[in-house]
Amino acid sequence: MSRYVSKRVLLSLATLLLVSFIVFIAGDVLPGSIGRTILGQFATDAQVHAVDVQLGFNHPVLIRYWNWISSFVTGDWGTSITQQIPVLSFVMQKFLNSLMLGAFALIIIVPISVGLGVLAAVKRNTKIDKIISITGMSMLALPEFVTGVGVIILFSLVLKWFPVFSNVPGWNPWQIVRNFFLPAMPEMLLIFGYISRIARAGTIEALESNYNRTAVLKGLPPSRILARHILRNSLLPTIAVTAVQAGYLVGGLVVVETLFNYPGIGNLIYTSATQHDQPVLQASVFLVALIYTVGNLVADLLTAWLNPRVRLA
Repeated sequence: MSRYVSKRVLLSLATLLLVSFIVFIAGDVLPGSIGRTILGQFATDAQVHAVDVQLGFNHPVLIRYWNWISSFVTGDWGTSITQQIPVLSFVMQKFLNSLMLGAFALIIIVPISVGLGVLAAVKRNTKIDKIISITGMSMLALPEFVTGVGVIILFSLVLKWFPVFSNVPGWNPWQIVRNFFLPAMPEMLLIFGYISRIARAGTIEALESNYNRTAVLKGLPPSRILARHILRNSLLPTIAVTAVQAGYLVGGLVVVETLFNYPGIGNLIYTSATQHDQPVLQASVFLVALIYTVGNLVADLLTAWLNPRVRLA
């Protein structure tokens, strides 16, 4: 297991190193000039060039990348060009906002998805199975902005139950539901499609296994077989998929947060790109890549820990 963990950690670090370079280059080639963004459209070319030189943009790209990544890992993420505040505290606050929204969605949708996926497997080839399976596949086929616009029209404009725009609530339970329900809905529908299908497939495989037939022949009650034998084995791939989806949910909310004007890291990526705030953009995108990579790493380690066949292979 230790050798497997070492290999996965080294692969994740190599992936992050490659992603960091891609992120830096992508932010570096955005149209426009940092000096022009700081000084405004009425500044002369000489003034803009002087600011670019002062910020080090006249150095080769590899030198600038090394300066950026070495400062990043030591906690110096630079200063926002538009806000003139430290990038680290600014980005982390937006990340915490996204973390709260993602946690709200996961707490609600994971138990529902797993429960309905197991129910569909137990009731395989019945109307219940068909309804759950078709619903899950339909949710996977719909883009997030489509479901987002749909829930806004239904719950905000027609029923008037929730506000169109969302914000970070306090600790009041109703305020949490009121602000998080709509922006979390598109992501919950998408995650439902993934997790319910994996839970159904894993449960069907466990139901057709030899140990399940042995338990049935021994006369064990169906509820005991399901709890002690089926779920313990069928939910292994579901746990891995949930870990991956958690990483995506926290960092991949650009469309949803922009649509609902929620002050999370996804919305920050969009605004920093449009405003050419390169330090914020690069830090935000790399943080999202870091979260997603960690989610994949956790999924791999959980799978190997729960299933010895993976690490022995």
